[in-house]
Amino acid sequence: MNNQPRHPTPSQTVGPFFRVCLAANAEHGQLLPGTPPRITLAIRIIDGGGAPVDDALVEIWQIEGERGLSAFGRLGTNEDGWCEFETTRPPIPAAGASHINVCIFARGLLHHVWTRVYFADDDRLSSDPVLALVPEARRPTLIAKSDGTTPARWMFEVHLQGACETVFFDA
Repeated sequence: MNNQPRHPTPSQTVGPFFRVCLAANAEHGQLLPGTPPRITLAIRIIDGGGAPVDDALVEIWQIEGERGLSAFGRLGTNEDGWCEFETTRPPIPAAGASHINVCIFARGLLHHVWTRVYFADDDRLSSDPVLALVPEARRPTLIAKSDGTTPARWMFEVHLQGACETVFFDA
C-alpha cells in the first residue's frame, strides 16, 4: 500500500482551476483559420443567481465542411462571463440542423456539462432529431441569435441553473 499523501483532483473539488492551461492573452479563440465564411460565436455563462461566471472554461467542437475535419476551441470567460470564438458555420448534416457542440467547466460543477448551439435562422431546426428530443418549451435554450448589428456574430447564453436553465446532454 502506498503511504503517499493523496490530493483531490479538480473533478473532486470545486474550482476554479480552469485558467491554468490557458494562454494569458487568450481572449478570442480562433478555429479553422482562413476558411470562409467566418462567424463569431459569443458565449456567456450565467450562474443560478443570474450573475456572470467569470472563471468558466468553454470548449467547442464541430465538424468542418466537406473534408470531414473536426474543429476544436477552448477559452476562459472574462469578467462579464463572455468568451468569443471565431470559426465557420458548420455545414448542415444529412439529418438535422447545423450545430456546434459545447462543453462547460465551471465552479460549482463537479463534472463538466455538454450542450449544443443551434442557429436561429436555420430552417431545419424542426427536423433535427436531437432537438426533437427536447421539450418544445426548452428548445430556445439551445438557440443562438444574431446580435442584430453584425450578421456573422451569434450570441448564446448558457444558464447553469434556474428558470432559464440551458438544456444539457449526457456525454
